[in-house]
Parts: sequence; structure tokens; C-alpha cells
Amino acid sequence: MPELLTSVINIVCKAGQLLVTEWQREDGPRGQGDKAVVDVEIELLLRQRLLDLFFCDYWGEETGHTLTGDSWCWVVDPNDGTNDFLKGLKGSAISVGLLYKHTPILGVVYAPVTLEGVPDCIAWAEGLSNLLRNGKSVAPKLPGMIWSSDCRVMLSSAAVNKAEINRQLCAPSSFVAMPSIAYRLAKVAAGDGVCGISVCQVSAHDVVAGHALLKGAGGVLLNENGESIRYVTQDNMQVVSRRCFGGLEAVCRTLAARDWDRIFTDD
Repeated sequence: MPELLTSVINIVCKAGQLLVTEWQREDGPRGQGDKAVVDVEIELLLRQRLLDLFFCDYWGEETGHTLTGDSWCWVVDPNDGTNDFLKGLKGSAISVGLLYKHTPILGVVYAPVTLEGVPDCIAWAEGLSNLLRNGKSVAPKLPGMIWSSDCRVMLSSAAVNKAEINRQLCAPSSFVAMPSIAYRLAKVAAGDGVCGISVCQVSAHDVVAGHALLKGAGGVLLNENGESIRYVTQDNMQVVSRRCFGGLEAVCRTLAARDWDRIFTDD
């Protein structure tokens, strides 16, 4: 797995150049809503190169899926956070995961355009004791974290529209609003936060890579009922959860039990 991971990182980072080029277009990225032209271009490249690297089942957001019952399955989102990307927000990410017998065992999440101004690639595969961040080994921080006001919870970019409610729901932590659930989970796995959350329905391509990273960091990924997210059936892959909470287990369980419906009902 570690050797395979090196090849996957190279493939993903090369694909990331397409996203950078699209971001830099004089007229802005092509597309509207949650559909960007570059998303399909990136996934076509990823699908071919990943299957050439290791042929198995495949699940992608843009180019469909091939599920034959193989024990292995690539799971790909070419641009997690497309809507925000088209609005001009930085932080969308390419997400590539690998399942073995329905379990995430490899993940690469790459945000080539970030608020910090530098690309961010976070990766892990079974057999590694540490995560890799931009090629450097990162020891797991999650297991030693203590939930406090110094911790951060990663929410979607829309969280700023209901800032006070989100502050209450994330207490005692502060929250950070950013695109891409894949990148939120990746940053938490790397130690930038204590929990990454999506309050909207997610599919396998949104979270498998991030789930692998959390696994490598000693974290968990739970659904709205506080149960571990699974990828056993095609239905599971299509809708893995109505909400998801990834990070330090005790924090995820506590946050999952809170009334997140308030975001959609409270003024």
C-alpha cells in the first residue's frame, strides 16, 4: 500500500494542475451551480490512470461506476466543493480513496488552491504509522487532543450565514467555514481541527478518502446517528449518511447528538 500511495499522490497532484489552470482562467471557471467543465476533465484523467495503475471496481462522481463485486474499489471525486469553486472560493479538493472489502485503506485529498496560498496534499495508506502532508510525515495528533475552546470544528462555507447558531452547536470549540467535506476531514486528520462536519447528505465519493485519512490518524467517521459510516452496498455508496462527523470519537458522538436541524429552521 505505501508504494501504491506514492503513485496515487503523483497522479492526483498532476490532475490538480488542471484545477489550477481552470481557476486562473481570465473569464473564471467554466460551469454553473454544482457542475464545472473541469470536473469531468479531471475525472477522465484520474479514472484512466488509476485503473491503469491498479485495475478494480470504480466509483466516480462524474463518470459513473463499475461495481462487479471486486474486493477493491477506487472512489473518486475530481473536485469536491464545485459550487464554491465556481463562486470563487478557495479550498475545493481532489479526493481519491481505495476500498478493500468495503473498508477505506488508502486516501489522498489534494487542495491545489487554498486560502493559505500553497497547495495542500494529505495522504495515508494502510501500513503507514503516520500521515503524509506535502510529502512530510505527520504524527497523529487526534488521539491526544482535549476538546476545548482552543479546538476548531470544520464546517461548510455556508456556516457563516448562521454564524451564531453554528457557534452554539460547535461549543466549546470555534468553527472554521470552508468548502469541501473531503478537505475538512483531511485537515482534521492532519491535526488542524477536532471534527469535520457535513450537515447535508454525502455520497461515498465525498468521504471515502477523508475516512481513510481519519483512520490513519486514529479518528472516526460517524453518521447522524453516531454510527460508523459503511460502504457495503450500492445504496450505501450513493447515500452514506444524511450528515457526517469525522474526527476525535468522543467529540463526534457529542456533536452528532446535537440539534443540527436548527440551521435550517431557526432564523
